[in-house]
Amino acid sequence: MTYCVAIKLNAGLVFLSDSRTNAGLDQISSFRKMMVYEKAGERFMVLLSAGNLSISQSVREILQTTQIKDEADGEPITIWNARSMFDAARVLGAAVRHVHERDGASLKRSGVDFNVSMVFGGQIQGEGMRLFQVYSAGNFIEATSETPYFQVGESKYGKPVLDRVLTPETPLDEAAKCALVSMDSTLKSNLSVGLPLDLVLYETDRFGSDKIVCITEDNPYFRMLHDRWGEKLRQVFDSIESPNWGGEATEVPIMVPPARCKPLKKITTPRDKLI
Repeated sequence: MTYCVAIKLNAGLVFLSDSRTNAGLDQISSFRKMMVYEKAGERFMVLLSAGNLSISQSVREILQTTQIKDEADGEPITIWNARSMFDAARVLGAAVRHVHERDGASLKRSGVDFNVSMVFGGQIQGEGMRLFQVYSAGNFIEATSETPYFQVGESKYGKPVLDRVLTPETPLDEAAKCALVSMDSTLKSNLSVGLPLDLVLYETDRFGSDKIVCITEDNPYFRMLHDRWGEKLRQVFDSIESPNWGGEATEVPIMVPPARCKPLKKITTPRDKLI
């Protein structure tokens, strides 16, 4: 299992991925889940992957050589000459379908599902930044202002903080902090996600990035964030009143007359016969 998150903001893009892969409790290893494709001054793209490792590695391997036909003039399109991120996402979808056509039947005969999820985003000169989530059928959806982020892999533990914090106006560094808190929450609750982490920040219209870092357990910022987030959560939790059951006056009683629901009925007499 893995966890990857990508965020699209007015100021730029944030990409974060873990590197743990496991095929059982005694088969745990590290593989990078992030790939960066850059042509300085022209395009900057990042690919995150989750799911079956052999499938995602195959897709990444053939992506740079995969071609689709331009619907207008029939010229071949690759991720290196695509005029838009939408066309680049179409190339990625074609690569996923190619691997499925090649390996899908044999995987099925071996009882292995064709399972791969990808997030692909970046910017190509001539248009704004775009972010896509690509499914195992090769189809994809695009991030919007209402949904400015995508997650793949073990997503449920890190989702609440993203929903509460992120908006398109969120500053880039603040969004990176939010992504790292989301990852820390996932690391805390799921052993199948693990360090090291890969983090990329992309500023709009830069067509390159110097904010690329591999985060290990010795990283001072991530250690500080892990400790402070746990401390602050505990402080907030302790600041909220516990339920009061009528022993003392309180402004927020828990025992109030129900507006719609009735209290549960108590069973006080055991049945004579067991069923």
